[in-house]
Amino acid sequence: MEIDDFDYELPPNLIAQQPPKIRGDSKLIVVNPNKSSLIDSHCKNFYEYLSPNDLLIFNDTKVIKARLFGEKITGGKVELLIENIINSNNALVMIKTSKKVQIGLKIFITKSIFLEVTELSEKLFQVKLFGSTFTRLLEEFGHVPLPPYINRNDEAEDIERYQTTFAKNLGAVAAPTAGLHFTENDFLGFKQHKISYNFLTLHVGSGTFQPVKTKNISDHQMHYEYFNISEKLKDQILNTKKEGGRIIAVGTTCMRALEASFVDNEIRTGNQKTNIFITPGYQFNIVDGLFTNFHLPKSTLLMLVSAFAGYEFTKKIYTHAINKKYRFFSYGDAIFIEQKMLKKDLY
Repeated sequence: MEIDDFDYELPPNLIAQQPPKIRGDSKLIVVNPNKSSLIDSHCKNFYEYLSPNDLLIFNDTKVIKARLFGEKITGGKVELLIENIINSNNALVMIKTSKKVQIGLKIFITKSIFLEVTELSEKLFQVKLFGSTFTRLLEEFGHVPLPPYINRNDEAEDIERYQTTFAKNLGAVAAPTAGLHFTENDFLGFKQHKISYNFLTLHVGSGTFQPVKTKNISDHQMHYEYFNISEKLKDQILNTKKEGGRIIAVGTTCMRALEASFVDNEIRTGNQKTNIFITPGYQFNIVDGLFTNFHLPKSTLLMLVSAFAGYEFTKKIYTHAINKKYRFFSYGDAIFIEQKMLKKDLY
């Protein structure tokens, strides 16, 4: 398949620039590709489409204030995105500046706090921090790393809203946005209706926003992301499958972690990394249902959804959402795909 197969026209006014005033006050399309059903609903009604033997799995990664702004010694502006903190004074970063970055470049945050580029590593720059630690630096000078399609500077509200209510493990540079819809009351409701849930951790990297540049999607090289699955979660998954329940991934990050953990016909636990690329024709091994936001045209995440719900049916979902003026992307509305396609999708 080619990249243009995953393109669609989206009116700019449908890209959500702000979160809803109340967390979870978002529309929800509930779909089942095997029944060709499509229902307009609301996130507050999500539990109505669940059964007591289902298992919801959320990503509890926590977004760091990963965007920094500094200056060269010449006064030139520099923007940095922290990708991975190696230790208190070293990190891998993306750098945006007007000229080519050279090893030894110093980037000043203040007169006494600066970073020095020490090496290039897998398309990222390694930098060393002087005059502070990364924990203190990001707390004092870091900005919420809003996605590039949000055309505004980050605001105080984003510190809370571009973060799930259950965020726990620090390390992501982008939010697992499907989880942004859920409040503490939702989890109380899950308990009340005897719907099980648990968490895994996948630290979302900046590569999630990298466009596919190859014409043939099979030539695209996915970025690596790090994740952890506990023994308890593995046991819950196996018991849910045994009892005939569904494994429902809340977000594509959970989907990627769960499917990547399935190796040699078993679920691997502990710290792992993956560059799994899920496209139409992929055979899903763990996940039975998917709760997800809408995704960018030509993106790897749209390809993942197309693999799960079917290529043609996914186009139908997106066309319906555009016609009904659903809000798109990180701060937008959501889709619940009740059940994966029972047969491999044919293009």
